[in-house]
Amino acid sequence: MSTYKETACIVSQEILAEGICSMWIRTGQIAGESRPGQFISVYCRDGSRLLPRPISICEIKEDMLRIVYRVVGKGTAEFSTWKAGEPIEIAGPLGNGFPLDRPGTAVVIGGGIGVPPMLELAKQLPVKTIAVMGYRTDDMFLKEQFEEAADAVFIATEDGSYGTKGNVIDAMKANDVKADVLYACGPMPMLRALKNYAAEQGMEAWISLEEKMACGIGACLACVCKSKDKDHHTNVHNKRICKEGPVFRAEEVEI
Repeated sequence: MSTYKETACIVSQEILAEGICSMWIRTGQIAGESRPGQFISVYCRDGSRLLPRPISICEIKEDMLRIVYRVVGKGTAEFSTWKAGEPIEIAGPLGNGFPLDRPGTAVVIGGGIGVPPMLELAKQLPVKTIAVMGYRTDDMFLKEQFEEAADAVFIATEDGSYGTKGNVIDAMKANDVKADVLYACGPMPMLRALKNYAAEQGMEAWISLEEKMACGIGACLACVCKSKDKDHHTNVHNKRICKEGPVFRAEEVEI
């Protein structure tokens, strides 16, 4: 699959929740080549910030893609000030995506800023799809879009202000969610728990790992994770999250 670097155009930007921004971008080739689970690198205009920021793809629509990101540092703070009609330097699509050919019922699970990359997956899966999302409070971004994309949606909030009080596994148990394959993205403790839960329940599991990156193309080895098998690139037990990932079969990686 090809990767492109291009000057795209911002179509719109809005605030979805506190510290959470949504941006639609019109691209030349990147959107048409993108798949659920992949990401793009976004370049700052400030020359003092050389490295691009990796951001997961939330939605894909013809020649446009959507990113939903949390403002956590100077780079994303800069992105949040950009307006519709302005140019944006991006590279992508990067990494691998989720498999869409797994049979049976699917459950897509997102936690926090791991929620956005699961939306396009829920839209494209050709099987019965259940969405389970975890939030800290009832400030639930993208809930309506998941209700349109999935056959059923269940919510967990840490403070119990909406849905099931607790985490996504609590919500699955409370709503008797059964599935053949599990897809997830979110904080590492959540992914670790889901990996174990899927194994206990006999579910096939695919997880998307989020990590700070430098090059985003697999050259610098700054975003490796431990793997069960040796990597052909380094001949050691690791995988490059930007290249072999970010999506992995759960049992492939140690988390």
